[in-house]
Formats: sequence, structure tokens, C-alpha cells
Amino acid sequence: MSDVRVYGADWCEDTVVTREQLDALGIPYDYVDVDADEQAEAWIKQQNHGKRNTPTVDIGGQILIEPDETQLEDALRAKGLMS
Repeated sequence: MSDVRVYGADWCEDTVVTREQLDALGIPYDYVDVDADEQAEAWIKQQNHGKRNTPTVDIGGQILIEPDETQLEDALRAKGLMS
């Protein structure tokens, strides 16, 4: 299991952008499609006060809700996953 998990949906543009950014940076991650995983959907709703916001990204326990590029990279740096 990777230090980075992306909870999202294949149809979600923000999820696609986040995954493309991680791919471009060479950061390994696990992807969980919340449309196909009821437990994952319940988990993101728990993290988002009942809302189904995608992507929700878990970076070593730090939860990011619909992060922009800067927020994502700052969190990766803080966890030592990129320089």
C-alpha cells in the first residue's frame, strides 16, 4: 500500500487532474473509485462532513479535500515524498 491514496470517481474532472499530477510527478498512489466501493464512499463522506467531495486525498494521514496543485505538492513535500 502506498503512502498516498486518492479517493475519487472516474467521471470527476478534479480526480483526473489530481491523478495526472501525481503521475507526472512520479508519485506512487493507490486509487479508490468511490462509485465502486461503498466503504470508501462512506469514508469520504465522514471526512467531508457528510458530503461526497472528490477527490479526497490521504497522504500519510493528512487529508486533503479537492486539493489544488500547490496544496497537493506542499503536502507531498511535508511528508518527504518529493523534494
